[in-house]
Amino acid sequence: MSSSVTSRPTALYGGQTGRRITVRDIAAAKERGEKWPMVTAYDAMTARVFDEAGIPVLLVGDSAAMVVYGYDSTLPVSVDDLMPLTAAVVRGSSRALVVADLPFGSYQSSPQQALETAARFMKEAGAHAVKLEGGRRVLPQVEALVSAGIPVMAHLGLTPQSVNAFGGYRVQGRGQSGDELMADAKDLEYAGAFSVVLECVPSDLAERVTTSLSIPTIGIGAGPATDAQVLVWQDLMGLTAHPAKFVKKYFDLAGEMDRAVRAYADEVTSGAFPTTEHSYH
Repeated sequence: MSSSVTSRPTALYGGQTGRRITVRDIAAAKERGEKWPMVTAYDAMTARVFDEAGIPVLLVGDSAAMVVYGYDSTLPVSVDDLMPLTAAVVRGSSRALVVADLPFGSYQSSPQQALETAARFMKEAGAHAVKLEGGRRVLPQVEALVSAGIPVMAHLGLTPQSVNAFGGYRVQGRGQSGDELMADAKDLEYAGAFSVVLECVPSDLAERVTTSLSIPTIGIGAGPATDAQVLVWQDLMGLTAHPAKFVKKYFDLAGEMDRAVRAYADEVTSGAFPTTEHSYH
């Protein structure tokens, strides 16, 4: 095999590496101009499906507060809530980089608190990176984590943990606040973050941030110009009753589940299931 073939970079989405995706692979994809998908995962079975589909990054999001635990915001979920979910996703995958969200109240008070929380996710759950929300106010936390060897994914724009301060789920980064978001993004890159999520920001601002940074941007409601896109898997599969504007439904899983469970229930009540085929003799 020629050296030109062996040195060819492996595609981030769908490519086979025989190992875990790393932050260096993420950086290389940015240099190549390669776009890639990220989805959330909260258990081993769905993580395996997404991993085998070639999704390079799985996020164990604090969105688990809503889609797993039934809360109406991300605020109530705790480290102890997310720890077993993260461990399950790591066990269910073999190629994807698994990123754990640091929940509200687990990193804001100090760099030491952030380090202790992130270390738990890395040591006890096996996460490969962590994500935290905020701009310049969390720079000391980002620097402390990166100095300790913990890869950090940043998150700007609509940061759901600050929803009460924003007065609801609103588009962020319009007008002067767009310049502030740009400054935050550059500061986070300088602090060592390996990527930054841009949520619910105008698409032109997301494009400017993407072109100005050397680290990848990951959009969710931020238009098509970001380096990557992320969605909550229950949203894209059609399980969410009232998804946000930025969500595209790729499958009616709720409808399919409804039809399947009704068919099962009908066969149980009629006596059609189980048959001898499904019985031991």
